[in-house]
Amino acid sequence: MEASTKSYVKPTSVMPTEEFTETEMLVEWNKYAQRLGDKGLKIMESLLLINDPTLDGTKITLELPNEGSKLDFESQINGLLGHLKGHLHNHDITIHVNVNEAVESKRSLNDQDRYNRLLELNPNIELLRNTFGLDLHT
Repeated sequence: MEASTKSYVKPTSVMPTEEFTETEMLVEWNKYAQRLGDKGLKIMESLLLINDPTLDGTKITLELPNEGSKLDFESQINGLLGHLKGHLHNHDITIHVNVNEAVESKRSLNDQDRYNRLLELNPNIELLRNTFGLDLHT
């Protein structure tokens, strides 16, 4: 009777440890972030999407901008780990969070820089500019 009341714990040696690529990990990472966003957990979603995580074997490293973000992320990390372990079929996955509070100087963009960036995203902007005779230097 005593044996029947004990809960069964699956031995860790039976857990799957299939190989996966960084691309597969990023796809599942983004799916999880999207699912959180759909549930209304926008803060956690934005933390997941702040930077692309990097993969080194089964160690995933994410860089966050401050200690507060790290605390918020770590409070919800178990759900993400469960999702990744289940969908990537690898129970050796670990997530490490680095805080990088270094302030990067962002250069200010002039009109030409903004136009060039938009042109990269959508080449039809040049057609629009020519059709209406628009000029950047007015």
